[in-house]
Amino acid sequence: MTYRADYSISEDLLKEITEQGLDVVPELIRILVNAAMQIERQRYLGVEPYERSPERRGRANGYKSKTMATRMGKIAFDVPQVREGGFYPQALEKGLRSERALKLALAEMYIQGVSTRKVAAITQQLCGFDVSSSQVSQATAALDDQLQAWRERPVRQIKYLYLDAQYEMQPC
Repeated sequence: MTYRADYSISEDLLKEITEQGLDVVPELIRILVNAAMQIERQRYLGVEPYERSPERRGRANGYKSKTMATRMGKIAFDVPQVREGGFYPQALEKGLRSERALKLALAEMYIQGVSTRKVAAITQQLCGFDVSSSQVSQATAALDDQLQAWRERPVRQIKYLYLDAQYEMQPC
């Protein structure tokens, strides 16, 4: 993918928006996030494209495709890479946090006894994509280690325990 200095919307995309309406929103999100990641990489490197400077922090090294499940469906992003490593776009990091939260919610539903079929139906309604039973199992497996560590934690003896309470009666 070549460097683009112009981040404005093309005539073709404007035509597509007027014809398809909200169905084109995932494509707009992809374009916007890709542009934001390019700008973020450029700021990380500390130089303009093709500029030479001793303050340069690394070298741009192309893009890696990453498909993420979002509320708008699955979107394929072009994640900019840096040759020396150490760079990951914050825009996708926030998306990954949302993905982790979704996985924890799936695991919580499973622990509460919701069937995997119902979990799949709920995520289809809320997020617009299906979750397989194996994905629910993977999400719950992440909790198994934490739960086991909590069960085996050392319990210390408590010397003093202070309790404070207040009881108020409502007038009849």
